Amino acid sequence: MSPALWRRGRLSSLSLRTRLTLFVAVAVGLAVALTSAAAYLTVRHELYDQLDESLVHRAQAATRSSLADPLTLARIPTSAIGSADLRIALAGAEGRAVSAMGESSAPPLGAAELAVARGEAPSSLRTAALDGVTYRVAAVPAAPGSALVFAQSVEPTATELHRLGVVLLLVGGIGILLAASAGLSIARAGLRPVERLTAAAEHVARTEELHPIAVHRGEDELARLARSFNAMLGALAQSRLRQRQLVADAGHELRTPLTSLRTNLDLLAQSQQPGSRELAATERDALLADVRAQVEEMSGLVSDLVELARDDRPDAPLARVSLAEVTDRALDRVRRRAPGVTFAVRIDPWEIHGDPTALERAVTNLLDNAAKWSPPGGTVTVTLTGGVLQVSDQGPGIDAEDLPHVFERFYRAAEARSLPGSGLGLAIVRQIVERHGGMVEAGRGPAGGAMLTARFPGWAGDPPTPDGSGQSFRQDSGFSQAVR
Repeated sequence: MSPALWRRGRLSSLSLRTRLTLFVAVAVGLAVALTSAAAYLTVRHELYDQLDESLVHRAQAATRSSLADPLTLARIPTSAIGSADLRIALAGAEGRAVSAMGESSAPPLGAAELAVARGEAPSSLRTAALDGVTYRVAAVPAAPGSALVFAQSVEPTATELHRLGVVLLLVGGIGILLAASAGLSIARAGLRPVERLTAAAEHVARTEELHPIAVHRGEDELARLARSFNAMLGALAQSRLRQRQLVADAGHELRTPLTSLRTNLDLLAQSQQPGSRELAATERDALLADVRAQVEEMSGLVSDLVELARDDRPDAPLARVSLAEVTDRALDRVRRRAPGVTFAVRIDPWEIHGDPTALERAVTNLLDNAAKWSPPGGTVTVTLTGGVLQVSDQGPGIDAEDLPHVFERFYRAAEARSLPGSGLGLAIVRQIVERHGGMVEAGRGPAGGAMLTARFPGWAGDPPTPDGSGQSFRQDSGFSQAVR
């Protein structure tokens, strides 16, 4: 394993709080280190500049005094004109030097100082070592053929810089410790809501109790995360409630045909027992017909339940579908099932993206519902204009208290409980229409019967261009859908 992967694995094994603390400490440490280094280098530069400026200034001032005379220079100690670590000498062009205390107090001499003595350079300034001590050496012209040389030890300056470095190191270390402590406190305070969310998620996973967590006031990211988590819990609770309701309602609806089917089968079985009264042919045929009807009802109910249980989008890929053609096919099917009903049809072209099989089932359910409630010889009016499909009948209509519930699962009005059906047809219509981005509503038609309306987003004629500039795109239904 490479070092980078190893470090990444080690970091990922740490808790988020520890990682935040480490990141804060490292960031502050880098900032302190850079600041300390900048401060140290700045102070060092300034101290050495001051040393050089002072050394050159004193040397130039000395050339205008009696120190430029070799005899005078030899008699005056350096402590009288500067400091004990200052070395002064008068260097000649031939390389000979005269100092206050002889050769023992002579500064380092080299080619730079001799060049100044010979007049080849206006001045010189360099660093040189002598007897294990580092000096800054400055040379300025004195008398013709000579140069006055001043050498100042840098040991005091180096000592001050060393003290400054120790102070900066201590201050930086204390700053890093304080930053790590502050980072730990900030991480604890900042991650406390995350810990509550984690505990709530673990509690949900352990107990399956979908209780929302308390959210502190505010609009920060953690508050939004908590609200989103509560919204997710609410959605899960609603989904569980719908699932339980579906199972309970399905069990209730299946109980009636199963009971009737079991009763009829028991009668047929008993008629075959010795000593039992044998059923007449008409009675047997009636029982078999009833059994077949119950089986068909159960098959339809199971099929409706399977369709209704699909809360997600269909697996079939969406395609361009002509809603007018879908309506025509559904009309052909319903006309065969309801020969005593007349259909008045007005259909305009309308295209959508969707699942043609599901759409045909939704339209068929609307038409079947209208045909079931139409009186013999009645007329069902079907219009499709601008993506709005309206189906109205001449039946008794829908009571005001039933209008908000007609598209609910297993809901059946009082008048419909004696008629065949499971109460799932219109619920399937709503699910399919909403799956395609539309909406449904129920009301009263012009003839007093029920009028069911389904609105579909789409376009008339050619599909719109990707930038929405298609000339044939219409929004009559109150919806728009970009085709990509």
